[in-house]
Formats: sequence, C-alpha cells, structure tokens
Amino acid sequence: MNKLAGMEMFVRVVESGSFSAAAGISQVSATMVAKHIRAIEDRLGARLLHRTTRRQQLSDVGRLYYERCKHVLADVELAEASASELQSTARGRLRLIAPVSFGSHSLVPALREYMDLHPGVSIELALDNCRPSLLDEGFELGIHIGDIDEPGVVARPLQPYRRQLAAAPDYLARHGQLERPEQLAAHECLGLSYWRRHDRWRLVGPDGETCNVTVQGRFTANQGNALRIAALNGIGIALQPEAVLADDLAAGRLVPVLPGWSLAPSPMYLIYAQNLRPTAKLRSAIDFLLDRFGQRQA
Repeated sequence: MNKLAGMEMFVRVVESGSFSAAAGISQVSATMVAKHIRAIEDRLGARLLHRTTRRQQLSDVGRLYYERCKHVLADVELAEASASELQSTARGRLRLIAPVSFGSHSLVPALREYMDLHPGVSIELALDNCRPSLLDEGFELGIHIGDIDEPGVVARPLQPYRRQLAAAPDYLARHGQLERPEQLAAHECLGLSYWRRHDRWRLVGPDGETCNVTVQGRFTANQGNALRIAALNGIGIALQPEAVLADDLAAGRLVPVLPGWSLAPSPMYLIYAQNLRPTAKLRSAIDFLLDRFGQRQA
C-alpha cells in the first residue's frame, strides 16, 4: 500500500478517535482503514494502537509515528503549495500557535476577519502557554510573549502585552479598597501557576515608578480564564490581560483595582522560521497580523 496514503489514514484515525470515524471522513470502508493500519504495523513490526471495545490508545511507537507523520504530511503539503498557484493566491492551511489568553480573546476574533479576506485559507490554531518551537512542532507562525532568542527564527515586534488588576465588587466590599500596591500583600491574589515567580508581582505606576510586591493567595490556575472566573466569584484579585477583563469591566461585573498600576508590559512577537518559503498565504497572514497587532508609530 502507498506509504503516504497510509500515513494520512493513520493520522485521521488518531485525530478522529476511531476506524469508523476515519472511514467516514475518507469515504472508504472501515475494513480499508484497518488494512492501511495493519500494513503500517507489518512494515514497522510494532503495534501502533491498543484497541478495546470502548476506546483506542496510542502505543509508544504509535505516538512517535503519529508526530513524525504530521511533520511529513505538512512538508508534503508545503511542497505542493510551493509548486502551485499558491505563490500568487492565498490558499491552503495555515498552522499557527499562540498563548491561551491572547489567542482566545484577541487572535481568534481577528482571524475571522482574515478568513473573510482570504476565503481560500483554512486555519489550524494551537493554544499553548509553553514557549513555541516552530522548527520542532511544524508551525508556520507563532505568537510569543517574552524575550525570544531561538536561532533561525525571525521575531517581528507586536504591541506589548499588558495586564491589569481587577476584582469583583463583592470582594472589595468584604476586604476593602486598595490605595497602594503594597496593600496587595494582605489580599487574596489569583496567580498563574506556571509563572516562575507567581508570588512576586512587579507593578508599574502611572508615573513610571515600580513596586515589587510579594503576594499570596489560596487559588492558582494554569489558565487565565479560570482566574477571571475566580475573580467573578469573589475569590480574589486577578492580574490578567486587558482583553480578558474588558467585557467584565465594561459590564461592572469586575472593577479596576489600583487604576494606573499594572504588571510591567511584556514584549510580544510574531515569529516564523528564517527559511520559511514566502507563499502568498504566509505573506498575507504576516502582513495582516502585523497590521492588526503590530507596534503603532508614535
């Protein structure tokens, strides 16, 4: 059987969750799907999937093979795109990765506009707060918050990433308003668990003064929206991106805490590999993202 077709079928089985679902997507029989998988297993001399009546699970070999198949298929897609009219027309699948909060609240709404402008482009977006490795993970574009020094990567500066303090009116009624950043030390502060120093907030004031505050709190989470919901429920004070809090602040469900003080803005970049082939799809996406989120001229 054709190796490439087998790879495509194996990826569909993994991502759809079953042979029957992959068969429906591929418009073939489940028996044909099983033949593809069996041919790969016979060729490799190893099981790719452990199947029960209720579910299927990747073996260690299957997990590695799946990741490599995705890379190979992405390379094939790029090779075909490079040899076609894609050089002049934005078309094909765009794979990009972004931090969870920025991706959910800022990037996704913008991508709707991009897709309206370029109906031939489909989007595959991964949301992950880990530092993206474009070369290893097969992404074409990435959004990165923080300094970037990965070799072989182009980093185009975007608007700095800003976070602000907010809490529910009920929380402040019970615990009191704050007048100075130092008072945060006596409050329940909602922290991101993956921050290396989630107990230390470096705040910048309206006149540029800084204040390092050691904070405490009984609730942490690894996702910003969870901290937003915690703040809405009066658990404590959230330090979250402006876009995450905007709707709740406008509706009065949350109120600003220490207006004028915020976490020191973090640099944010659009990143891509230096040797990335400049197809029309990528040029259009880069230009759009820089126009939407790029640094504004003073």
